[in-house]
Amino acid sequence: MLKNIPKIISPELIKALIEMGHGDEIVIADGNFPSETIAQRVIRCDGHGVPELLDAILKFFPLDTYTPKPVMLMQVVDGDPIPVIWDEYKSILNKYEPNNCDIEMIERFAFYERAKKAYAVIATGEEAVYANIILKKGVVK
Repeated sequence: MLKNIPKIISPELIKALIEMGHGDEIVIADGNFPSETIAQRVIRCDGHGVPELLDAILKFFPLDTYTPKPVMLMQVVDGDPIPVIWDEYKSILNKYEPNNCDIEMIERFAFYERAKKAYAVIATGEEAVYANIILKKGVVK
């Protein structure tokens, strides 16, 4: 056992986060995301939501300070409402990375292409739409 690792972080997830290097990206995907189709590596976190995983991961996962926007969200398709869950993301990001949490909006199909290159996709049970988020790993200083 280890100390101070949030219980929501599985051994498989902690291993992936440790293996990632500077500039690698990880996707935390909602329940509608085609994780198994897109991902090189899928980490199942069924029964958990994206905000709780984002909060647990950012306790020890540095965001890339050499990238202007180390966080990416899937851009809303015209006519769809702006997701309320994004306010939660901004609050969590500001809690851990207040000076380094600018968000890039990526068109839906471009987001899928970006996710194909990610180190891993964390498949959650999140029910909110447009709840997918990509994090670019930085360095520990």
